[in-house]
Parts: sequence; C-alpha cells; structure tokens
Amino acid sequence: MAKIQERGSQGTKKQDREKGKTMSGKASTQKSRTSGKSSNREFAVITYCFIGLFLCTMGYFAYFQVVKSEDFINNSYNTRQESFADTVVRGKILASDGEVLAETKVDKEGNETREYPYDKMFSHIVGYSTEKYGRAGIESWANFNLLRSNENFLQKTVDEVTEEKSMGDNVVTTLNPLLQEISFRALGDYKGAVITMEPSTGKVLSVVSKPGFDPNTIEEDWDTIVKDEYGESVLVNRATQGLYPPGSTFKILTTLAYVREHPGDYEEYSYSCSGQIQEGNSKLKCFSGEVHGTVNLKQSFSESCNTSFANMGLNMDSDKFAKTCSDLLFNKDLPVEKMDSSKSSFVLNDSSSTSEVMESAIGQGQTLVTPLHMLMITSAVANDGVLMKPYVIDHTETCEGNTVKTYRPQSYGNIMTGEEAALLQEYMSEVVESGTGTKLKGMSYTAAGKTGSAEFGKIKGQSHAWFVGYAHREDKEDIAVAVIVEGAGIGSAYAVPIAKEVFDTYFRY
Repeated sequence: MAKIQERGSQGTKKQDREKGKTMSGKASTQKSRTSGKSSNREFAVITYCFIGLFLCTMGYFAYFQVVKSEDFINNSYNTRQESFADTVVRGKILASDGEVLAETKVDKEGNETREYPYDKMFSHIVGYSTEKYGRAGIESWANFNLLRSNENFLQKTVDEVTEEKSMGDNVVTTLNPLLQEISFRALGDYKGAVITMEPSTGKVLSVVSKPGFDPNTIEEDWDTIVKDEYGESVLVNRATQGLYPPGSTFKILTTLAYVREHPGDYEEYSYSCSGQIQEGNSKLKCFSGEVHGTVNLKQSFSESCNTSFANMGLNMDSDKFAKTCSDLLFNKDLPVEKMDSSKSSFVLNDSSSTSEVMESAIGQGQTLVTPLHMLMITSAVANDGVLMKPYVIDHTETCEGNTVKTYRPQSYGNIMTGEEAALLQEYMSEVVESGTGTKLKGMSYTAAGKTGSAEFGKIKGQSHAWFVGYAHREDKEDIAVAVIVEGAGIGSAYAVPIAKEVFDTYFRY
C-alpha cells in the first residue's frame, strides 16, 4: 500500500511539473501579447504625434503664405526688394477716386523720376521714395506691392525678350483728395493735424500734418530738414505720431470711468462750480476762470467744467480709472493697419499726488495722446462701442486695372458697451446743441463731439486747440474727425471751424 501511495505521489508531482510548464507557457504567451499591444500603442502615439506636428507645420505654412508672407517680404530690412527695381517700374499710388498721388515717370533714356502731383498736401501719409534716404509712408509700407508686377503674361514675356522693365502694381488707397485738400487748407499756416475716417469701416479718408515737406525735392532738402534749425520736425506725422496733452477731449474717458464706477447713481451727480477748486495745497480753475454754477454730469461735459471733472477725479478709484484708460488702448500699441503710430500714455495710480489726480481728470498732467488715438475712441463711440481697425490701403491692382488683392475692414472689438457708447453719444450731441461746439448746430447733418484747450509748455496760457467728433446723415456713411491746432488757443474757436469745413465738404459731395 505504501508503494502504491508513493507512485501516486510521484505521478502527481510529474503532473504538477507538466501543468507548471503549461501555465508558464501560457503566461509567457500572455506577456508576449501584452508586450505587443504596448508596443503597438506606443507606435500609434508616436505616429499620431508626428502627424499632428506635420499638420501644424502645414497649417502655419499656409497661414504664413496667406497672412504673413507679405509683411516679411515688405520688411524694410529685406534687401531683396531692391533687386525687384531692376526689372520693374515702380507702380502708382492712387487716391480712392483714381487720382494719382505718386507715380514714376521714365524718360527716353530710361531714367526714372518719382513724382508727387500734390506736392506737400499728402506728404506724410503717401511719404517719399528715394535711393539715398530710403522711404516713408505708403511708399514704405507698400514697397513690395509697388515693385511686384502682375502685368499680363504675354506683355511680361515681351518685356523679358526686349529687356524692358515690366510695370509694377498700383496701390489704391482709401484717401479722399477733396477732404485732404479742405483739411490742408483749413489748417492754414498753423502746425497741427487733421485726420478723418469712417467709424463703421475704419477707412482713413484724410491725413494732414503740418508743417510738411515736398517729396518731389526731398533729396535736395534733406540736409536742411534733418538739421531742423527751427525745431519743426517736419518728417513727423503729427496725426499718427504726435503726442499731445488731450485737454478736455479726455473728459470722454473721465466720464466713462466715472459712469463705470457709479453705474447706479451717476445720473444724480451734482457739483457747484465757483470757477475754481482747491484740495489741500492743490488748486485748479475752469478755463478763463468761468463760473458754471450747479451742474450735473451731462452739463459738466457739455460746458467742459474743469472743476467738476477734477472733483470726479478726486472721488474715483485710481486703479479703476487706469483700467478704463487701458480698455481704451492707453499705454498700448494701437491696432492700425500699415501706419506708424505712437503709444499714448496715462500714468495715474494710487501713489499719484492730489494735483496729478485733478490734472489727469481734465486731460492735463502727464497724459499724452495722438490725434489718431482720439479719432479711434471717437469712432468707437459713433459705432456703438465697436472699434474698427483704421486702414489706408484699399486694394492693389495691375497696371491694367485688374484687382490683385483687396483689404477688408477688420473689427478690433468692443472697447465699451453699446449702452456706454449711447450715453457718450448723448453727451457729445449736447456739446453741439448747447455747449462749446454750437458752431456745428443746425447743419444738413447731425454732429456730436468734444472740444478741448490743452495747456502745454512753461508759459501759462499757451494751449493747443482740440476737437474730436463725428457727423451723421442717412444718405452717407458717418465720418469722424480729430483736429489739433498747435498753440492756437480755444478749441471752440479754432478747431471746431476746421471740423465744420471737413463735415460740410463731406456731406456736400
């Protein structure tokens, strides 16, 4: 019995060993399968990553070709552009109605001369193109477009065979020659700027900056211009690059900041103006010491009461005030297409002195702004809070007039709500109805705006004359304008009449 049991035990052990081998084989097979699945998963992940990277690369390449390639090619540091001039005659720059603003004339010997029919009138916006001193304005921004030829294929073939230059493409702008001429004449002998645009599209209609220069003689005049013996800075486009204290035009922003901070009770605002306000050692007066009496918020705005706005500034949170200014693009690069512009500044904060707070609230102190920036803010008010990006090139075309590329209006977005814009529209309309802009009342169009007299320099009483505003009539697009007349004095006396000439001309034709 013992032996039988031993054999049984040995048989059981043998079976266990065989079973163990089978189990080990199955485990090995299962491990192999698991390892295979893991390898397949890793391979799939790597494959998808490479596919994703490839698609991203192709996507960026397509974006670059469609959106960014022209900017890179047209960069002033790209020396390849100069080689285009060996085979292409520089194209024309045209106004919106087809008037020639710049063109290249070629004589019998093949000598090329860049000519500007309007002399100084478009000097800053159209710019100049020289071999010796480079380019400025549209001549610079659209250099690649002007040196690119999309001329008829057969004609280009003939040009190559005969070793003649092909004709470059033309750049058609949004500029209105009549508005430009009126703005130029209305500014007269004063230094300053006038700039206009359509609030609903961002199309820039005119850009005048004085003093100007004659692009036809820029090379001969260069040394005198650069020497700048009288400090006139004639190469600076004051409309887009000139930085000025905004004066009372800034009350548009102060009003908006106050309404945002007091959404429920701004309509109950009341202030008794005695012609001056004093807080501690800081004193501020209304312009020319005028006494406005008891005023609400709208009356403070329409009568441009300095002491009332200084009072608002003292009762507002500096950080919230700065936030509103930031929302309206202060201390930021302006979203403009193909134009050189300066950055406006607003520096009020919690550590600012009482005097700085009071001055900032009326657009004085360290606050600086460009006419272009004030035009954009005004346009956003007129356009129910939506800011359209200003642009000056409408499209490019071949020398035969066939369209090559069209530039469409682009929205920057809301810089204020529709309700806020409606309130400012109401207040700016009151300026014309009963305030400092009554010279614009009773016209064939409805105007709204804000005047300003911005003190500058160390001599007391010196001030720039400002006006920013817009005009509306059912049969035409709205037009917005910013006017600054350096050192002229009161905005209502010097800037408003210029705006009136612009509006009258725009709605007459």
